[in-house]
Amino acid sequence: MKMTGEDGAEGSEITMDDVKNLIKKKDEIEEQIKAYHDVLEDQGVGVEGPLVDAEGYPRADVNLYMIRDARHNISCLQNDHKAIMAQIEEALHMLHAREKAKKERDEAASQEEPMEQQVTLLPPFARVDAVTDGSPASGAGLKVGDEVIEFGSVNTSNFQNLQNIAAVVQHSEGKPLRVAVIRSGQKVQMSLTPQRWSGRGLLGCNIVPVQR
Repeated sequence: MKMTGEDGAEGSEITMDDVKNLIKKKDEIEEQIKAYHDVLEDQGVGVEGPLVDAEGYPRADVNLYMIRDARHNISCLQNDHKAIMAQIEEALHMLHAREKAKKERDEAASQEEPMEQQVTLLPPFARVDAVTDGSPASGAGLKVGDEVIEFGSVNTSNFQNLQNIAAVVQHSEGKPLRVAVIRSGQKVQMSLTPQRWSGRGLLGCNIVPVQR
């Protein structure tokens, strides 16, 4: 296991097996603490019970050496327990952070896919020739020059005219639409929600058909 700390090792190499080993050690420490508590209970003094009698002399009815040894070991083990709990927390935090970063990378990679990997990629049926700043289209990531291959339920195979897109927009106000475009030779997917804004229409962009 490698964690940040005195050894200067990288925390990125923490694994779930490392966490399980730490938890196992924690359980072992807790078992040892319980065993020493049992010793104290058997002696009838506990952790705080007095070891001298009413006159201030060492008690003769208990094993003083065994009690002091148990109390000392409990104190040491409690420190060990606190330290290993901190290690477990740090390891879990590292694992969570690494999984979150991996998820973000995977999601980013899925947004842009090389066209050559899309063997069934359809040709575009429309092109974006204007996008207004602050509009729903701008917020969704639509850019001038994007070639549209999917707009909600409209795609290359069923597109007839721009009225098809207008109808989808009107019936989807406030609802996210799946939009796919070709940008710089790559397929880019986004979610566009038609909605009222400070400008005209529900999108804030201008789309023109592509001559086929």
